[in-house]
Amino acid sequence: MKLTEHFQYGLNSPICLTWELTYACNLACVHCLSSSGRRDPRELSTAECKAVIDELQRMQVFYVNVGGGEPTVRPDFWELLDYAVEHDVGVKFSTNGVKLDPARARRLAGTDYVDVQISLDGATAPVNDAVRGPGSYATAMRALENLASAGFGQPKISVVMTRQNVEQLDEFKAIADKFGAQLRITRLRPSGRGADVWDELHPTAEQQRQLYDWLVARGADVLTGDSFFHLSAYGSALPGLNLCGAGRVVCLIDPVGDVYACPFAIHENFLAGNVRSPGGFASVWRDSELFAELREPQTGGACRSCGHYDACQGGCMAAKFFTGLPLDGPDPECVRGLGEQALAARTPSTAIPRSDVDHSRSAPRNSRSAVALTLAPPPRRPDRACDASPLAGMPSYP
Repeated sequence: MKLTEHFQYGLNSPICLTWELTYACNLACVHCLSSSGRRDPRELSTAECKAVIDELQRMQVFYVNVGGGEPTVRPDFWELLDYAVEHDVGVKFSTNGVKLDPARARRLAGTDYVDVQISLDGATAPVNDAVRGPGSYATAMRALENLASAGFGQPKISVVMTRQNVEQLDEFKAIADKFGAQLRITRLRPSGRGADVWDELHPTAEQQRQLYDWLVARGADVLTGDSFFHLSAYGSALPGLNLCGAGRVVCLIDPVGDVYACPFAIHENFLAGNVRSPGGFASVWRDSELFAELREPQTGGACRSCGHYDACQGGCMAAKFFTGLPLDGPDPECVRGLGEQALAARTPSTAIPRSDVDHSRSAPRNSRSAVALTLAPPPRRPDRACDASPLAGMPSYP
């Protein structure tokens, strides 16, 4: 049995672990999946974060994707980064670049097992700043320039694909090439504040096909993670995980220690536990009832009879959940149009969940509302572990 065939039943430790260190952020991106802005006073302390890192080391989690919010605005961020590296836990952190001045860039260039991912959602300032806020394009460009000048090897440029920037794919690739960076594109999910703009910003059906064709033609060295496996129904499977790894090989630790099955599904229905509980993160990962349920064989639901099921595996759990579609039904961006039909069939009484967490500066916190969980089937034909690889852009461990 191939290693990837074990993924649907879960591994002893996650290979794509996201850890949001803080909800504090200097920006207010309209599509922020964690609705970040204000710091949560309950966030894990420095000592608690170090204890989690110790636990990850014992579990042999060799790579963690750190985000937020904006992780670098947390005062102990650099201390925690150094502590993780010293304890054999590599770090890839996502940032808008606000703290990456020349001195920080030089420090990062001299640090092993660290990767940097700069968020950029437009290849031009007007497109980017409409989503991420005025001046954010200039901040990202300055950070990339500082990293390049410091000799930092192959940072990532992370782009959330929207209706406004699909036409800029070649320009994004040119920016990456200019700075010696690697392009990473991800899917817009209707999570967090993204739920408010998804109808307006998510790529059209024509643009989805354009994106697929571009990835086939030019995407050999472009990272996508597990964002676009729903597009595989157009033809051959795209490089990448090509499965929903939620609770199987993927999970999220949020700033207050809550552990969710997926970084895009911050909702009580996908809350597996908290690292502050007895047994810590390891107990949540190995013993959570939710994760055990996600790792069970599934029937395939309404999508199982589709001839394209083996390629797209029914699409993204979070995208379905936050658009009010059943988890055993089609993806809202199903390339055969079945998701569009399902969306049109919703009625005014259809429950459309919202994230339980909202730290936006100007918005009230969302109220909790339970939604029945019907699990989608686990995929059967992943290509490789996680093509936003746990080791991408990093030297091998000895």
